[in-house]
Amino acid sequence: MSLKNDVLTMLQLKNGEYISGQELAEKSGKSRAAVWKAVKALQKDGYVINAVTNKGYSLTSEGDILSGAKIKNTMKHDISVIHYTETDSTNTQAKRLLSSGEANGTLLVTAEKQTAGRGRQGKTFYSPPHTGIYMSLIVHPNTMLQNAVTATTAAAVAVCRAIERLTDIRPQIKWVNDVYVNDKKICGILTEAVSDFELGIVTSVIVGIGINIKTNDFPDEVERAGSLNADIKRADLIGTVADELLDIIGGNCSDFIDYYRSHSMIIGKQINYIENGVVTPATALSIDEAGGLVVKTENGTEKTLKSGEISIRWQE
Repeated sequence: MSLKNDVLTMLQLKNGEYISGQELAEKSGKSRAAVWKAVKALQKDGYVINAVTNKGYSLTSEGDILSGAKIKNTMKHDISVIHYTETDSTNTQAKRLLSSGEANGTLLVTAEKQTAGRGRQGKTFYSPPHTGIYMSLIVHPNTMLQNAVTATTAAAVAVCRAIERLTDIRPQIKWVNDVYVNDKKICGILTEAVSDFELGIVTSVIVGIGINIKTNDFPDEVERAGSLNADIKRADLIGTVADELLDIIGGNCSDFIDYYRSHSMIIGKQINYIENGVVTPATALSIDEAGGLVVKTENGTEKTLKSGEISIRWQE
Protein backbone atom coordinates (compact mmCIF):
# COMPACT_ATOMS: atom_id res chain seq x y z
CA MET A 1 0.00 0.00 0.00
CA SER A 2 1.32 3.49 -0.82
CA LEU A 3 2.18 6.05 1.84
CA LYS A 4 -0.71 8.20 0.61
CA ASN A 5 -3.17 5.39 1.31
CA ASP A 6 -1.52 4.66 4.67
CA VAL A 7 -1.89 8.31 5.71
CA LEU A 8 -5.50 8.41 4.49
CA THR A 9 -6.39 5.30 6.47
CA MET A 10 -4.85 6.69 9.67
CA LEU A 11 -6.68 10.00 9.21
CA GLN A 12 -9.97 8.20 8.62
CA LEU A 13 -9.54 6.17 11.80
CA LYS A 14 -9.18 9.38 13.84
CA ASN A 15 -12.76 10.41 12.89
CA GLY A 16 -11.94 14.10 12.51
CA GLU A 17 -9.53 14.35 15.45
CA TYR A 18 -5.99 15.58 14.92
CA ILE A 19 -2.97 13.33 14.55
CA SER A 20 0.55 14.72 14.56
CA GLY A 21 2.89 14.49 11.63
CA GLN A 22 5.38 12.75 13.91
CA GLU A 23 2.88 10.03 14.81
CA LEU A 24 1.96 9.54 11.15
CA ALA A 25 5.66 9.25 10.30
CA GLU A 26 6.35 6.74 13.07
CA LYS A 27 3.37 4.55 12.25
CA SER A 28 4.13 4.53 8.53
CA GLY A 29 7.88 4.17 8.92
CA LYS A 30 8.51 7.22 6.74
CA SER A 31 9.88 10.73 7.27
CA ARG A 32 7.73 13.70 8.27
CA ALA A 33 8.63 15.31 4.94
CA ALA A 34 7.28 12.26 3.10
CA VAL A 35 4.09 12.42 5.19
CA TRP A 36 3.69 16.11 4.33
CA LYS A 37 3.96 15.26 0.61
CA ALA A 38 1.37 12.51 1.03
CA VAL A 39 -1.02 14.95 2.72
CA LYS A 40 -0.55 17.44 -0.13
CA ALA A 41 -1.30 14.69 -2.64
CA LEU A 42 -4.50 13.79 -0.78
CA GLN A 43 -5.56 17.44 -0.73
CA LYS A 44 -4.98 17.59 -4.48
CA ASP A 45 -7.25 14.54 -4.87
CA GLY A 46 -10.05 16.44 -3.16
CA TYR A 47 -9.77 15.51 0.51
CA VAL A 48 -10.22 18.40 2.94
CA ILE A 49 -7.36 18.08 5.44
CA ASN A 50 -6.64 20.80 8.01
CA ALA A 51 -3.04 21.29 9.11
CA VAL A 52 -2.50 23.10 12.44
CA THR A 53 0.85 23.79 14.08
CA ASN A 54 1.44 21.70 17.24
CA LYS A 55 -1.71 19.67 16.53
CA GLY A 56 -1.04 17.97 13.22
CA TYR A 57 -3.54 16.93 10.58
CA SER A 58 -7.31 16.38 10.62
CA LEU A 59 -9.49 14.95 7.86
CA THR A 60 -12.58 17.15 7.97
CA SER A 61 -14.35 16.05 4.80
CA GLU A 62 -13.94 13.21 2.34
CA GLY A 63 -16.73 14.35 0.04
CA ASP A 64 -17.41 11.50 -2.33
CA ILE A 65 -13.80 10.48 -2.79
CA LEU A 66 -13.15 6.75 -3.15
CA SER A 67 -10.43 4.63 -1.59
CA GLY A 68 -9.97 0.93 -0.98
CA ALA A 69 -10.08 1.42 2.79
CA LYS A 70 -13.21 3.56 2.60
CA ILE A 71 -15.03 0.97 0.48
CA LYS A 72 -13.91 -1.92 2.67
CA ASN A 73 -15.18 -0.12 5.78
CA THR A 74 -18.72 -0.09 4.30
CA MET A 75 -18.82 -3.86 3.78
CA LYS A 76 -19.91 -6.73 5.99
CA HIS A 77 -17.93 -9.27 3.95
CA ASP A 78 -14.23 -9.30 4.76
CA ILE A 79 -12.59 -9.29 1.34
CA SER A 80 -9.65 -7.51 -0.26
CA VAL A 81 -10.34 -4.25 -2.09
CA ILE A 82 -7.98 -2.60 -4.58
CA HIS A 83 -8.82 0.88 -5.82
CA TYR A 84 -7.20 2.64 -8.78
CA THR A 85 -7.32 6.31 -9.61
CA GLU A 86 -7.41 5.26 -13.27
CA THR A 87 -7.33 2.02 -15.21
CA ASP A 88 -8.30 0.91 -18.70
CA SER A 89 -11.02 -1.44 -17.44
CA THR A 90 -11.61 -2.96 -14.03
CA ASN A 91 -12.46 -6.29 -15.70
CA THR A 92 -9.23 -6.19 -17.70
CA GLN A 93 -7.24 -5.29 -14.60
CA ALA A 94 -8.96 -8.10 -12.70
CA LYS A 95 -7.79 -10.53 -15.39
CA ARG A 96 -4.23 -9.24 -14.99
CA LEU A 97 -4.39 -9.81 -11.25
CA LEU A 98 -5.66 -13.35 -11.83
CA SER A 99 -2.89 -14.08 -14.33
CA SER A 100 -0.21 -12.79 -11.97
CA GLY A 101 -1.54 -14.85 -9.06
CA GLU A 102 -2.54 -11.77 -7.04
CA ALA A 103 -6.23 -12.69 -6.88
CA ASN A 104 -6.36 -16.12 -5.27
CA GLY A 105 -9.17 -15.10 -2.95
CA THR A 106 -12.29 -13.01 -3.40
CA LEU A 107 -11.19 -9.57 -4.58
CA LEU A 108 -12.98 -6.32 -5.41
CA VAL A 109 -11.32 -4.07 -7.99
CA THR A 110 -12.58 -0.49 -8.33
CA ALA A 111 -11.55 2.62 -10.23
CA GLU A 112 -12.30 6.33 -10.19
CA LYS A 113 -12.04 6.41 -13.98
CA GLN A 114 -11.86 3.88 -16.82
CA THR A 115 -10.16 4.84 -20.05
CA ALA A 116 -11.48 1.80 -21.93
CA GLY A 117 -14.54 0.63 -20.03
CA ARG A 118 -16.03 -2.51 -21.53
CA GLY A 119 -19.64 -3.52 -22.05
CA ARG A 120 -21.35 -6.56 -23.52
CA GLN A 121 -21.15 -7.44 -27.22
CA GLY A 122 -17.86 -5.52 -27.54
CA LYS A 123 -19.45 -2.20 -26.65
CA THR A 124 -17.74 0.47 -24.55
CA PHE A 125 -18.94 1.81 -21.21
CA TYR A 126 -18.50 5.55 -20.74
CA SER A 127 -16.61 5.97 -17.46
CA PRO A 128 -15.78 9.57 -16.48
CA PRO A 129 -14.34 10.33 -13.02
CA HIS A 130 -16.34 11.36 -9.93
CA THR A 131 -19.83 10.71 -11.34
CA GLY A 132 -20.09 6.91 -11.45
CA ILE A 133 -18.83 3.68 -9.96
CA TYR A 134 -16.76 1.12 -11.86
CA MET A 135 -16.13 -2.17 -10.09
CA SER A 136 -15.24 -5.80 -10.77
CA LEU A 137 -15.71 -8.58 -8.25
CA ILE A 138 -13.55 -11.69 -8.61
CA VAL A 139 -14.97 -14.87 -7.08
CA HIS A 140 -13.82 -18.48 -7.35
CA PRO A 141 -16.91 -20.70 -7.46
CA ASN A 142 -15.24 -23.84 -8.87
CA THR A 143 -18.66 -24.79 -10.16
CA MET A 144 -19.89 -26.62 -13.23
CA LEU A 145 -19.81 -24.55 -16.41
CA GLN A 146 -23.55 -24.64 -16.98
CA ASN A 147 -24.21 -23.23 -13.50
CA ALA A 148 -21.93 -20.20 -13.82
CA VAL A 149 -24.39 -18.28 -16.01
CA THR A 150 -26.43 -17.49 -12.91
CA ALA A 151 -23.75 -14.92 -11.99
CA THR A 152 -25.09 -12.58 -14.66
CA THR A 153 -28.65 -12.67 -13.34
CA ALA A 154 -27.40 -12.47 -9.76
CA ALA A 155 -25.46 -9.29 -10.53
CA ALA A 156 -28.55 -7.50 -11.81
CA VAL A 157 -30.46 -8.53 -8.70
CA ALA A 158 -27.61 -7.36 -6.44
CA VAL A 159 -27.52 -3.92 -8.07
CA CYS A 160 -31.28 -3.45 -7.78
CA ARG A 161 -31.38 -4.62 -4.16
CA ALA A 162 -28.51 -2.28 -3.25
CA ILE A 163 -30.22 0.71 -4.87
CA GLU A 164 -33.47 -0.08 -3.10
CA ARG A 165 -31.65 -0.51 0.21
CA LEU A 166 -29.97 2.91 -0.02
CA THR A 167 -32.58 5.00 -1.88
CA ASP A 168 -36.33 5.18 -2.49
CA ILE A 169 -35.79 4.38 -6.19
CA ARG A 170 -37.20 1.17 -7.72
CA PRO A 171 -34.99 0.14 -10.65
CA GLN A 172 -35.96 -2.29 -13.41
CA ILE A 173 -34.03 -4.93 -15.32
CA LYS A 174 -33.81 -5.25 -19.09
CA TRP A 175 -32.91 -8.85 -19.86
CA VAL A 176 -30.27 -10.07 -19.34
CA ASN A 177 -28.68 -7.64 -16.95
CA ASP A 178 -29.01 -3.96 -17.82
CA VAL A 179 -30.53 -1.88 -15.03
CA TYR A 180 -32.88 0.98 -15.92
CA VAL A 181 -34.48 3.89 -14.07
CA ASN A 182 -37.25 5.89 -15.80
CA ASP A 183 -36.63 3.99 -19.05
CA LYS A 184 -32.97 5.06 -19.09
CA LYS A 185 -30.02 2.69 -18.69
CA ILE A 186 -28.09 3.55 -15.54
CA CYS A 187 -26.08 0.34 -15.14
CA GLY A 188 -24.28 -2.15 -17.36
CA ILE A 189 -22.91 -5.52 -16.28
CA LEU A 190 -20.22 -7.65 -17.95
CA THR A 191 -19.62 -11.13 -16.54
CA GLU A 192 -16.59 -13.13 -17.69
CA ALA A 193 -15.62 -16.65 -16.69
CA VAL A 194 -12.18 -18.21 -16.41
CA SER A 195 -12.59 -21.93 -17.05
CA ASP A 196 -10.75 -25.22 -16.70
CA PHE A 197 -12.11 -27.04 -19.72
CA GLU A 198 -10.46 -30.36 -18.83
CA LEU A 199 -12.35 -30.46 -15.54
CA GLY A 200 -15.40 -28.74 -17.00
CA ILE A 201 -15.57 -26.14 -14.23
CA VAL A 202 -15.41 -22.39 -13.90
CA THR A 203 -12.46 -21.59 -11.65
CA SER A 204 -13.04 -17.84 -11.45
CA VAL A 205 -15.80 -15.40 -12.39
CA ILE A 206 -15.27 -11.68 -12.91
CA VAL A 207 -18.43 -9.61 -12.51
CA GLY A 208 -17.92 -6.10 -13.87
CA ILE A 209 -20.48 -3.44 -12.91
CA GLY A 210 -20.70 0.18 -14.00
CA ILE A 211 -23.35 2.50 -12.55
CA ASN A 212 -23.98 6.09 -13.57
CA ILE A 213 -24.63 8.02 -10.36
CA LYS A 214 -24.58 11.63 -11.53
CA THR A 215 -23.24 11.40 -15.08
CA ASN A 216 -25.19 13.75 -17.34
CA ASP A 217 -23.13 14.48 -20.45
CA PHE A 218 -22.87 11.31 -22.54
CA PRO A 219 -21.18 10.85 -25.93
CA ASP A 220 -23.56 11.05 -28.90
CA GLU A 221 -23.19 7.33 -29.66
CA VAL A 222 -24.47 6.32 -26.19
CA GLU A 223 -28.21 5.68 -26.49
CA ARG A 224 -30.90 5.85 -23.79
CA ALA A 225 -28.32 6.48 -21.05
CA GLY A 226 -29.32 8.01 -17.74
CA SER A 227 -28.16 8.33 -14.15
CA LEU A 228 -29.40 7.30 -10.75
CA ASN A 229 -29.35 10.95 -9.62
CA ALA A 230 -29.55 10.00 -5.95
CA ASP A 231 -27.92 11.65 -2.96
CA ILE A 232 -25.71 8.70 -2.15
CA LYS A 233 -22.05 8.08 -1.36
CA ARG A 234 -20.38 5.99 -4.02
CA ALA A 235 -18.42 3.94 -1.48
CA ASP A 236 -21.68 2.97 0.23
CA LEU A 237 -23.22 1.81 -3.03
CA ILE A 238 -20.12 -0.12 -4.10
CA GLY A 239 -19.94 -1.89 -0.74
CA THR A 240 -23.66 -2.66 -0.68
CA VAL A 241 -23.66 -4.03 -4.25
CA ALA A 242 -20.65 -6.23 -3.47
CA ASP A 243 -22.24 -7.50 -0.24
CA GLU A 244 -25.54 -8.27 -1.97
CA LEU A 245 -23.74 -10.10 -4.76
CA LEU A 246 -21.59 -12.13 -2.38
CA ASP A 247 -24.74 -13.12 -0.48
CA ILE A 248 -26.33 -14.73 -3.54
CA ILE A 249 -23.72 -15.52 -6.20
CA GLY A 250 -22.86 -18.94 -4.76
CA GLY A 251 -26.49 -20.03 -4.60
CA ASN A 252 -29.04 -21.20 -7.12
CA CYS A 253 -31.01 -19.06 -9.53
CA SER A 254 -34.21 -20.20 -7.78
CA ASP A 255 -33.13 -18.24 -4.70
CA PHE A 256 -33.61 -14.89 -6.43
CA ILE A 257 -35.46 -15.50 -9.70
CA ASP A 258 -38.78 -14.24 -8.30
CA TYR A 259 -37.14 -10.92 -7.40
CA TYR A 260 -35.61 -10.77 -10.89
CA ARG A 261 -39.00 -11.39 -12.49
CA SER A 262 -40.72 -8.75 -10.35
CA HIS A 263 -38.23 -6.14 -11.59
CA SER A 264 -38.33 -7.09 -15.27
CA MET A 265 -39.23 -4.22 -17.59
CA ILE A 266 -39.76 -6.26 -20.74
CA ILE A 267 -42.52 -8.79 -20.05
CA GLY A 268 -45.30 -8.15 -22.58
CA LYS A 269 -43.11 -5.73 -24.54
CA GLN A 270 -42.33 -5.82 -28.26
CA ILE A 271 -38.62 -6.59 -28.66
CA ASN A 272 -35.98 -7.54 -31.19
CA TYR A 273 -33.52 -10.30 -30.38
CA ILE A 274 -30.24 -10.93 -32.15
CA GLU A 275 -29.17 -14.51 -32.83
CA ASN A 276 -26.29 -15.44 -35.14
CA GLY A 277 -26.36 -11.90 -36.50
CA VAL A 278 -30.05 -12.11 -37.41
CA VAL A 279 -32.51 -9.63 -35.89
CA THR A 280 -35.90 -11.17 -35.13
CA PRO A 281 -39.00 -9.28 -33.89
CA ALA A 282 -40.80 -10.96 -31.00
CA THR A 283 -42.88 -10.45 -27.87
CA ALA A 284 -41.32 -11.10 -24.45
CA LEU A 285 -43.59 -13.54 -22.59
CA SER A 286 -41.88 -14.58 -19.36
CA ILE A 287 -38.67 -15.39 -17.48
CA ASP A 288 -38.10 -19.11 -16.85
CA GLU A 289 -36.61 -20.71 -13.71
CA ALA A 290 -33.05 -20.43 -15.03
CA GLY A 291 -33.36 -16.78 -16.05
CA GLY A 292 -34.02 -17.54 -19.71
CA LEU A 293 -36.31 -15.23 -21.68
CA VAL A 294 -39.35 -16.90 -23.25
CA VAL A 295 -40.41 -15.08 -26.43
CA LYS A 296 -42.97 -15.51 -29.18
CA THR A 297 -41.97 -14.59 -32.71
CA GLU A 298 -44.33 -12.97 -35.19
CA ASN A 299 -45.12 -16.35 -36.76
CA GLY A 300 -46.31 -17.67 -33.38
CA THR A 301 -43.24 -19.77 -32.51
CA GLU A 302 -42.19 -19.77 -28.86
CA LYS A 303 -38.55 -20.18 -27.85
CA THR A 304 -36.38 -19.56 -24.82
CA LEU A 305 -33.33 -17.32 -25.10
CA LYS A 306 -30.49 -18.40 -22.80
CA SER A 307 -28.10 -15.59 -23.74
CA GLY A 308 -27.69 -12.89 -26.33
CA GLU A 309 -28.79 -9.33 -26.93
CA ILE A 310 -32.25 -7.84 -27.12
CA SER A 311 -33.62 -4.36 -27.70
CA ILE A 312 -37.01 -2.94 -26.80
CA ARG A 313 -39.08 -1.50 -29.62
CA TRP A 314 -39.80 1.72 -27.79
CA GLN A 315 -43.07 3.47 -28.46
CA GLU A 316 -41.93 7.08 -28.53
